[in-house]
Amino acid sequence: MLPTYERFSDPKSVFFRLPFARLALAALSLPLGGFLFCVAWSLAFDFVRSTYTHCDVANYLPSVSAAIGNYEPQRTVWRLAIFLHLPLRLAVAKMYLEHYREHIRRSRRLLGILACTLNVVEDLALFCLSFWTSADSYETHRNAFVVFIACSECYMLISYLLNRNARKAVLLPHEEKSLRYKRNLFLVNVVAFGLAGYCFVRHNSHCEAGVYTFFALFEYVVVLTNMGFHMTSYWDFYAMNVVCDSKHGLYLSQF
Repeated sequence: MLPTYERFSDPKSVFFRLPFARLALAALSLPLGGFLFCVAWSLAFDFVRSTYTHCDVANYLPSVSAAIGNYEPQRTVWRLAIFLHLPLRLAVAKMYLEHYREHIRRSRRLLGILACTLNVVEDLALFCLSFWTSADSYETHRNAFVVFIACSECYMLISYLLNRNARKAVLLPHEEKSLRYKRNLFLVNVVAFGLAGYCFVRHNSHCEAGVYTFFALFEYVVVLTNMGFHMTSYWDFYAMNVVCDSKHGLYLSQF
């Protein structure tokens, strides 16, 4: 766990002090940069292959799976981004566990533990579906995707409700901002996921030109809003530093 200390450590014993904002940006920039690269490269150099479906109708965007997992160098770039960002995401999940223990009412702390557990499972499922693509192992990829979506949606909802209804004290302005972003990103994510599902079913049922393009577009919205939701940790841990020293180990500090 990462306890919070309010006093400076002896400067000589501090191994590093990193503003949490940098950690949050790094955790976001790796998958975001990898995702944008994969989509752009697929459109520029693998357009025909990445947009083809069994219906053989006009389509103008690759699905997320086609963009990140079917071709090189996209597959390697995406896997590298996910591999590098996983320790950062797990570290943030650990910070949230301590955050909920300190700031959530005792009667709701089990929900805080559940939220953090869902967050960790979501991260591990993302790792699995990235390294075992549908072409490599369809069942593994499918199961990892189902777990990822289920944990993602449940985590976002529980995280929002905990911060809205279970806090010990009144939210600070930056925490209210984080809560608004959580609500809006969660709602957009759910709507986009529903629309993506509808377009996928319609495409497979009717093979209409352009429908799969909308499916891919809504998939992108699901991916980006998921990343954005996790980025709200920037405001949840506003003005905090991640510190490692010889006395306390790794912890959060307000200084």
